[in-house]
Amino acid sequence: MNTVLDWDLVHGAVPATVTMAGLAAGAVLLFRRDRRWWTRTVPIVAAACAVVTFLAWLIVDVLWKPFPDPVPQSVVAWIGVALGGAGLAIAWQPRRRWTLRGVSALAGVVVVLAAGANINAHFGHYPSLRAAFELPPANEVPFTSVGLATGTPLPRSPERALLEGWQPPATMPKNGVVTQVSIPAATSHFPVTRKAYLYLPPAYRTSPRPLLPVLVLLHGQPGGPRDWINGGQIATMMDRFAAAHRGVAPVVVMPDATGDAFGNPLCLDSRLGRAETYLAGDVPGWIKATLQIDPDNRKWAVAGYSYGGTCALQLALRRPGTFPTFVDIAGQDEPTLGSRAKTVGEAFGGDENAFRRFTPIDLLATRGYPGSAGVLSVGRSDSVFLPQQKRVFEAARRNGIAVTWRETPGSHNWQAWSAGLSDSLAWLAGRMGLVKQ
Repeated sequence: MNTVLDWDLVHGAVPATVTMAGLAAGAVLLFRRDRRWWTRTVPIVAAACAVVTFLAWLIVDVLWKPFPDPVPQSVVAWIGVALGGAGLAIAWQPRRRWTLRGVSALAGVVVVLAAGANINAHFGHYPSLRAAFELPPANEVPFTSVGLATGTPLPRSPERALLEGWQPPATMPKNGVVTQVSIPAATSHFPVTRKAYLYLPPAYRTSPRPLLPVLVLLHGQPGGPRDWINGGQIATMMDRFAAAHRGVAPVVVMPDATGDAFGNPLCLDSRLGRAETYLAGDVPGWIKATLQIDPDNRKWAVAGYSYGGTCALQLALRRPGTFPTFVDIAGQDEPTLGSRAKTVGEAFGGDENAFRRFTPIDLLATRGYPGSAGVLSVGRSDSVFLPQQKRVFEAARRNGIAVTWRETPGSHNWQAWSAGLSDSLAWLAGRMGLVKQ
């Protein structure tokens, strides 16, 4: 059963087979030797689905704007296909034998599944059935079993990279683990509704253990802490890195950055909540009090994609003492609720100057960051976010921050987001003191 649960839903045979099945099911729904079916029913269903799809796009992308990025055209098209399949299946039902009704209903379901599979393949959000059903990852363990801030850590010379003095014990596990934990909002009172995820590398599972650096990893919007586990395959990525570095990798903390799946607190302290204080105050405070890690923030980093990328950049610029190193993957040039006017109005009561104290371009124009460095990464086909990343990159270069530019295959999806972090790990290892820079 585990094999089925872990089948790849993004690449390879499964999505291709589902797509072919959807095409066949669509042909079944269209096939009828009935002139009225072709001259009236099919055009009416097609027109109705087109109108509903357009209205849905209009409401989401133009009027409501619940997401910081527009819905891709290919996703809109597949939503139309799903509606078309469902509509044709409904049109088959009246005054038909139960066998035909059953076949048409099944065909409609297959078309909807094929559309969903292609939407998922675009984003890469659910790589397996395990992820889609929100089942525990195969390598998840209870938080009580991970080994907290107890025992004597291995001594480390501040002048040497961690790997220079590290020899793994024979009892060290081959792989890291993930676990869930509640990180309270003791100071910020930010409305956290979901548990954070942690990745703990093999070296953390030894005793005594080395003091490892920390990577705070932020999700997008809509989204949640588990997104880096599912779409980002962070455990596999970090296990691969650890295998090449004698079990050593950063401890990765994935907190609830938005409060709920559709929340957008803009990663700042405003009328919408004290998200910045939570992520740059409560979360680091909990990490240092609970986990046995390197407490030196100069070895810490923050990273994220989309909303989380914008958030990582904001935290690095607003709290450089906490996060001097950042990886901004497909972020924006400023936090937004859809427009500057709406953002300033809802978050700051119309006070534009208050908002400017949080925008990356303004911060880069007015403050210095002598100890900071970062990576700006974006998918080559990401036509919406690539120009914004370029503006931030140029502003950071003018500021004097040591920034690296990366373009990866993909658009605004996990293909680009995962590659953006994976391609930055070697650079992060140097900044975090794991290897010599």
